[in-house]
Amino acid sequence: MSSARPEVIRVGPRDKKSQEAFCEYVPRVFRTVDFRRWCAWGEWTDDYHAFCVLDGGQVVANASVTRMHLRVEGRDVLGYQLGAVGCVPSHRGRGLARLAMEAALESCGDAPVLLFANKNVLGFYPRFGFVPRRQSLFGVSLAVEPGGARAPVLDLSHASVRAELHALAETSTPVTERFGAWRHGRIASWYAAANFARPLRRLGDDAWVFAGVEDGTLHIEDIFAREPFDLRPHLSRLVDAPVTSIQFGFTPERWWPDARELAEDTDADLFVRGVSLPDGPDRFPVMART
Repeated sequence: MSSARPEVIRVGPRDKKSQEAFCEYVPRVFRTVDFRRWCAWGEWTDDYHAFCVLDGGQVVANASVTRMHLRVEGRDVLGYQLGAVGCVPSHRGRGLARLAMEAALESCGDAPVLLFANKNVLGFYPRFGFVPRRQSLFGVSLAVEPGGARAPVLDLSHASVRAELHALAETSTPVTERFGAWRHGRIASWYAAANFARPLRRLGDDAWVFAGVEDGTLHIEDIFAREPFDLRPHLSRLVDAPVTSIQFGFTPERWWPDARELAEDTDADLFVRGVSLPDGPDRFPVMART
């Protein structure tokens, strides 16, 4: 790379060649992460832009921006979330990730911004005005036995299913009023495309959940529903073996008021900028993280 200031390009949904370069960059920095299937599904929209530093036509550093519909203490807030921030190993130590971050943040203006950080670079983000926000795990002890008709599993590799998810997400009730996101169906679809999501189950035409059982616990990661409803009668339809507890991938005050804070979520290093958040424990929805 020459000594001249590197160019940062903005990559959007119609920049197919640059998208390919971005998709090649991602696994070089995040070994288990891949955007190719999500792109092939046509899920990259104008809500997502990547700010890429190039060298010889290859993306060597990046900071991506997702436009978000946030929910903060019952208010709708337009904000942004950063993701895929990093630099390939061969080009580190040259300030390239900083250049990508500066370009990404400039595009956000004065709006609230959040990001989930890699533990190896936790000292990087406070330089840009971000402050850490503790994340909590929420759950409840409850014995649930399988029963009734199993909730059907929906396959998001089918375009028709994705279209239904997006339509439902656009009109769904936010899972939390404290601090969360809504209308995030395309972020949720990324988790499915990357094989990181628990099964998507249909409880009804207007109620879909990402949920699965692991080590005797039912994990309810997200709920897309047009109206709140009582989860209890549906739990037996989500398990194929007895469970003794439930954990939630969000702050569940709306869905399970008696859920308790179990512990700190030490896998989630959240940083926020430009937004005042309520006191007390919360968990930003796991299916809305980029």
